[in-house]
Amino acid sequence: MRLLLQRVTSARVMVGDEIVGEIGTGLLVLVGVQKGDSRGLVSTAAEKLSHLRTFADSEGRMNLDARAVGGEFLIVSQFTLAGSLTKGRRPSFDKAAPPEFAEPMVEALAAELEDRGFRVGRGRFGAYMQVELVNDGPVTFVLDL
Repeated sequence: MRLLLQRVTSARVMVGDEIVGEIGTGLLVLVGVQKGDSRGLVSTAAEKLSHLRTFADSEGRMNLDARAVGGEFLIVSQFTLAGSLTKGRRPSFDKAAPPEFAEPMVEALAAELEDRGFRVGRGRFGAYMQVELVNDGPVTFVLDL
């Protein structure tokens, strides 16, 4: 599982003219589920995201987690994170998990964050989405599990 985390002051996902997910301050999490990923990675990811200190304290240091700042999560499936650009000129998606496996994994991650008391927005799995965000910092991290 590969996660791309972006600290945002706001983010939203649109499908056509419809806003399907939206948050204020928090983390936009793009989720790439890969072949061989296990269900246990969902809990590991939720635990890590819940306590990851990516928000600035009064001295400007990344010492605060999402809960400390009233942060929210926007979870968006992005199979291209499992892509490879190492050979040729076109991306290979051989490592991407099939949709019937990936979709429940992405939903389980969002649900686990909700169970931990966070407000969680979602993209729409399999849809052509437009993601708008205001990256705060900019702060962006890649988390490979």
